[in-house]
Amino acid sequence: MVTEPAARTGGQPGRTPPGAPPTAPPSAQERARLGRAARARVPRSAHGEFAPAADRPDPVAVIEAQSAQRVTELVPVRYGRMSESPFRFYRGAAAIMATDLGAGPSTGLTVQLCGDAHLLNFRLLGSPERNLLFDINDFDETHPGPFEWDVKRLAASLVIAGRENGLPDAESTAVVRACVQSYREAMRAFAELGNLDVWYAKADAYRLQAAVAGRLAKSTRKRLTANLARARARDSLQAFEKLTEEVDGRRRITAAPPLITPLATLLPDEERAVLEEELRDLLDRYARTLATDRRHLLRQYRVVDMARKVVGVGSVGTRCWIALLLGRDDGDPLFLQAKEAQASVLEPFTGACAFANQGERVVAGQRLMQAASDLFLGWERVTGLDGRQRDFYVRQLRDWKGIAQPALMTRQDLTEFGRLCGWTLARAHARSGDRIAIAGYLGRGDAFDRALARFATSYADQNEHDHQALLSAVRSGRVAARSDV
Repeated sequence: MVTEPAARTGGQPGRTPPGAPPTAPPSAQERARLGRAARARVPRSAHGEFAPAADRPDPVAVIEAQSAQRVTELVPVRYGRMSESPFRFYRGAAAIMATDLGAGPSTGLTVQLCGDAHLLNFRLLGSPERNLLFDINDFDETHPGPFEWDVKRLAASLVIAGRENGLPDAESTAVVRACVQSYREAMRAFAELGNLDVWYAKADAYRLQAAVAGRLAKSTRKRLTANLARARARDSLQAFEKLTEEVDGRRRITAAPPLITPLATLLPDEERAVLEEELRDLLDRYARTLATDRRHLLRQYRVVDMARKVVGVGSVGTRCWIALLLGRDDGDPLFLQAKEAQASVLEPFTGACAFANQGERVVAGQRLMQAASDLFLGWERVTGLDGRQRDFYVRQLRDWKGIAQPALMTRQDLTEFGRLCGWTLARAHARSGDRIAIAGYLGRGDAFDRALARFATSYADQNEHDHQALLSAVRSGRVAARSDV
């Protein structure tokens, strides 16, 4: 178990307490030996074992505890989405897996974790420099912890997605081994690089396309080209055309309840006015967390409408607001999303959050792990109509985003995608953790790869049992599920 967050374990390079004699940082050789020594505490093969702990909590109870903090009327939507398939369930079950990871082995080699590193959290994103990159997308659960926890969540997601695609487990575990091999080899490569070289590393989407084109079927290459084009088109202007309409000569967000509910129809007049003022203040105050140039840019826009939005499977029921802003005219839109940030599901099994605001935790983790983060990424705290204070982080609603479609992937497609995810996760971990020690632990052989292939299969079995537990809870009426949205 990790006892301290990474923000407190690594210290400031080159800084020593006042009056203390300066100490030399450990050499690369010493850091590598530290990683190899961790094998004595936790052999790499130990990661292949998974069995639910004797005191493992009821998985439905874990989900219910989360739901108690969410918008009551949206909770059935969450259960409905998680009921659809084991893979959809897995996407919403980060808290359950955090419990299992916390009860398992830990190398103590700490990085900034994504916390929810399933395969659909890796996607195409637009950088502020208008480059299309492949990177990790969602950081609601980001928190310092053992590097292997993210790798395990990614590995298990590949087997679960493979089963949904009809792949035999033998083929899915081969995909996992390719993914983990990619992570291991990338970490060893990053261990040989200087700090700035690691920081500048990124996955340019078009270079990746050229690199893997020869290993993909013709139909897959065509689909990839189309996906790249669609991702570049998914921006504020596309959202403006899809999500808004003209009402009495003014541009307004189109209602599509319960997924999108404008404030005008969400609450009675008096409560709506109070909430609208609070959300406007949120956007004004959050700007203080932006760099001065981006703050200046944001001030050139004005808020014209706001709505509540239902977000992805794992976050359904958390409070999420979207705001339509306009710049020089009606053809210059900007969509911002303010999403509630609650405590990371990893925190009970690692250490206390190093930030006073959970939104800042998300933003700090995202900036640390991503090669390039959203231009308008920031955070703020809001007092709701119920008098409770809640933390939020803010980013653009859409900015050149493209998501994978595992249901359309062949084994070879899933293998290439897994390799890319493995490299990307290693790059993110190398920025925040001791890449040399982690590379020393992983070594040159495939012991870790084989162990995680075994773990992924076992955990996919457990996930199916947990999914069935939710279905039973729905059938018995213990929880209500809504599947029509």
